Amino acid sequence: MMESRTIEEEQMNVENHYIYHLFKRITDIVVSIVALVLLSPLLLVLSFLIFLQDGHNPFYKQTRVGQYGKLFGMYKFRSMIYNADKILEKNPKLYQKYVDYGFKLPKGEDPRITKIGAFIRKTSLDEIPQFLNVVIGEMSLVGPRPIVKKEMFEYGDRIHTFLSVKPGALGLWQASGRANIGYPERCDIELEYIRNASYWYDVKVFFVCCISILKKDGAF
Repeated sequence: MMESRTIEEEQMNVENHYIYHLFKRITDIVVSIVALVLLSPLLLVLSFLIFLQDGHNPFYKQTRVGQYGKLFGMYKFRSMIYNADKILEKNPKLYQKYVDYGFKLPKGEDPRITKIGAFIRKTSLDEIPQFLNVVIGEMSLVGPRPIVKKEMFEYGDRIHTFLSVKPGALGLWQASGRANIGYPERCDIELEYIRNASYWYDVKVFFVCCISILKKDGAF
C-alpha cells in the first residue's frame, strides 16, 4: 500500500509540475504580447531618442546563460555608449572594479552610461524589450535573473539547480533590492525562488517586483 501511494504521489507531482509550467507559459505569452502592444508607442519614442543621441542601434543584445546552460541573446534598450563592452575590457582598472563589484560598476561610477541611459535604467524602461525574449521562450516573466558566463562560478556546485529553470525578466532578487544585493547573498535568493516556485508564488513575486520598480529600488 505504501509503495502504491508513493507511485500515486509521484504521478500527482508530475501532473502538478506539467500544469504549473503550462499555465506559466500561457501567462508568459499572453502578458508579454499585451505588454508589447500597449507599450509600442513608448517603444517607438525610446528607440528614436536613443538613436538620436549617437546614430547607433537603440537596442542591445547581450549573451546570457539560459535554462540548462543554453546561451541566448537578451534584449535591452541600449543605455550605454556604442561598443561599451569593448571599452570596458580595454580598461583593466575599470574592468577589475566591474568584476569585484559583482559584474557591475558602483552607482555613478560607470562612464559608459549615457544621459538617456541613466534615465531608462533608473526607471527600468531599458528592460522592456525582454518581453520579446519571453514570447520567444528564452525567458519567463518570473524566474532567476539571467547571468553572464563569468558569473557562473558564483553558484559553485549549485549552478545546475540555478540553470534548471528558465531565467526571468522579473524575479525574487529584483523584488529584494536588485543591485543593492550582491554575491553570495544573491545566489541564496535566486535558489530560494526555485525551491518555492509555484504559479501563485510567481504572481506574488511579479507584483512585489512591480512595486520595487516603481520605487526604483536598486536600479542604476
